[in-house]
Amino acid sequence: MADTGTAAARPPGPGHFVDDAPFDPGRSEPLGIGDERLYRASAFRLIWWKFKRHRLAMISAIVLAVMYAMLPFVEAIAPYGLTKRNGDFLYAPPQGIHLFHEGTLQRPFVYPYAFKFNMETFRRDYVVDRTRPQPIRFLCRGDGYHFLGLIEANVHLICPPEGGTMFLLGTDRLGRDLFSRILYGARISLTVGLVGIAVSFALGLFFGGLAGYLGGWVDNVIQRVIEILRSLPELPLWLALSAALPPNWSPLLVFFGITIILGLLDWPGLARAVRSKLLALREEDFVRAAELMGASRKRIIARHLIPNFMSHLIASATLSIPSMILGETALSFLGLGLRPPITSWGVLLNEAQNLAAVNLHPWLLFPIVPVVIVVLAFNFMGDGLRDAADPYH
Repeated sequence: MADTGTAAARPPGPGHFVDDAPFDPGRSEPLGIGDERLYRASAFRLIWWKFKRHRLAMISAIVLAVMYAMLPFVEAIAPYGLTKRNGDFLYAPPQGIHLFHEGTLQRPFVYPYAFKFNMETFRRDYVVDRTRPQPIRFLCRGDGYHFLGLIEANVHLICPPEGGTMFLLGTDRLGRDLFSRILYGARISLTVGLVGIAVSFALGLFFGGLAGYLGGWVDNVIQRVIEILRSLPELPLWLALSAALPPNWSPLLVFFGITIILGLLDWPGLARAVRSKLLALREEDFVRAAELMGASRKRIIARHLIPNFMSHLIASATLSIPSMILGETALSFLGLGLRPPITSWGVLLNEAQNLAAVNLHPWLLFPIVPVVIVVLAFNFMGDGLRDAADPYH
């Protein structure tokens, strides 16, 4: 017979709460260990949930998405054409956008410039005329261009005032608007990273997959090649290969040549990551089962092994893109990469090599700002992806 007195004296246990609300997969509450969504979700959904919790990575991803989405519409966004010269405004300082004139709120406007030639310093002295505010135009007609290289158009998102100028970041030695040229340069500099990582990704997957799955002498040969490439100093090797490009190549061929060089020199690190993952996975039961069922080595690597750590590869590739962008910028800055008429951030920075010019016209260094922003954004986003690649951690 049960001891009823002891049972009555025993303190009540914790109660159980069951939520009778219907299951909503779109709920945004934090995921708990007992949350049913955690066990029903796919691997990519788990990665996405954890990535969203990394706020700095999310902000970086948004910044990069906006910058890459802007690339097809650069001609329409830039207020001036790529080669538009303003002969009366050589090395003009930046013009600020204002909203208030003499205490009165107005539509966005700029103050015009007037310059005088200084006979003592032999340069132009620009003076801001604050008596004549000039309103900026939006969705207006300006310099003509070919949209996507096919359609003739002249509509711009923002234009200088009628009969005035709008140099948001100043002008260069030929009177070209630096802000517009930075926008045009983004197309080349940002594309180099993506095309270069595509080459590096393909080579890294191929050689790393062979080394990790086959092993033996194949692994030894590939590892020795990787060690030789990684032992060479990176920047001098870039300079040597870039200088080997024929000088009579068109700017487009030079662009692809630089991209392939960056991709060829970046694949060893990715190949080693792939090799180490394959060495750990090739002994798993599902690989043995695929081999017993007659699957070829190519199919086992492509369909069973690589997808199991694709998230880690994406994170590694994302962290490698900044090095591609910095490599192109460094080569172009030194005059051994892309050359005019192609415009990239490195080509624009090439004009800042003259310290005297930088001292007199510091706005020539503005092209370094988007380089820093993009590199930091890729690094922060790569860190978020790397953390999210292990959603159960």
